[in-house]
Order: sequence, then C-alpha cells, then structure tokens
Amino acid sequence: MKALGTAGEWGAVWVVIGLAGAAADPGRRARWLRAAPIAPAGVGLNFLVKVAAKRERPRLRRLPPLATAPTALSFPSAHATASVAAAVAMGRVQPRARLPLYALAVAMCLTRPYLGMHYPSDVLAGAALGAALGAAWPGLRGPGTEDRLIDLVADVARGSAVGSGPNGDRPARAAGDPPATQRRPDPQAQ
Repeated sequence: MKALGTAGEWGAVWVVIGLAGAAADPGRRARWLRAAPIAPAGVGLNFLVKVAAKRERPRLRRLPPLATAPTALSFPSAHATASVAAAVAMGRVQPRARLPLYALAVAMCLTRPYLGMHYPSDVLAGAALGAALGAAWPGLRGPGTEDRLIDLVADVARGSAVGSGPNGDRPARAAGDPPATQRRPDPQAQ
C-alpha cells in the first residue's frame, strides 16, 4: 500500500500512464498528451482547497501515520483528486481503458485512510473534486459529429466515400486495385 501511495505522489504515475498512452496510441496521441498533466494540475487545485479548509491530518494515539506528507493539511486528499481526475480524463481519451484506470484510482484512494494520512471524508471530497476536474478538462474529446460530417462531405467530394458507387454505395474493389483513397480519377472516363 505504501508503494502505491508513493507512486501517486504529485500525480507522477498518472503522467507516466498518459505518456505511455501517447506512445502506444498514435491516433489519440495529442489527446493523451493533453490528459497527461491533469494529475499534477489536480494536486495544485487541491492545495488551494486545502489552504482554504485548513483541516489537520488525523492523529491516532499509538498509531502513527505509515507515510509522510508535505503539509499537515488533510482536506481534501490530493491523491484522490489527482487519481480520479486522471482516470476520468484518460477514460474519456480511451473508453476501453476505463476499467483499469478506475481500478487504479480506487486503489490509490483506499491507500490514504489505510496509511493514516486522511479521514474517509477527505478521500470522498478529493474524489468528487477529481471527477469534476476530469470531466471538465478540455481537449480530450475525439472529433465531434460536426467534424465527422465535414470529413464525410469532403470524402464524398473527392469521390472516395459512401455514395460513389452506382447504387449509392462504395464500388467493389477488384483484386490488386488500390483503396478508394489512393485511386486517381480516369480523365478519359469523363
């Protein structure tokens, strides 16, 4: 548990996941890179709330905390904020990765009370703040409906999309023919 908590310091593990996603998923590279800094940004936003709330960390007699922290302030949990924000944002980039991302965020959240660093309410507040941040983080959506329609119209205008065949469908490709996007119009066919 302590190792997991250490990996979450300053959102470092989430930056690594974002950079790995960018390297492994070229089609979504820009969106992964936009999501990578959300965890450190969540830590910064969390600190502003901590300073305003001024809640001290839990102190249990004869049970010292199992980890250290940069401040004595507890509410909300920065680990929870950063982890949930990153999981939500990166889940928006690659929806199929949501389950493992959310599982890691939950595990990260559970370490905080276990290590004696936070009250459960600190974790819940941090998770709520993180969920809002992850949902609002800009630039993570793929092409919207309007962009896809514009691309479709452009493809049709080039003669390489649906509607270019005799029945309104894509013409069948003969063996050895290049894909429709690589064909050049025959000047004598006009």
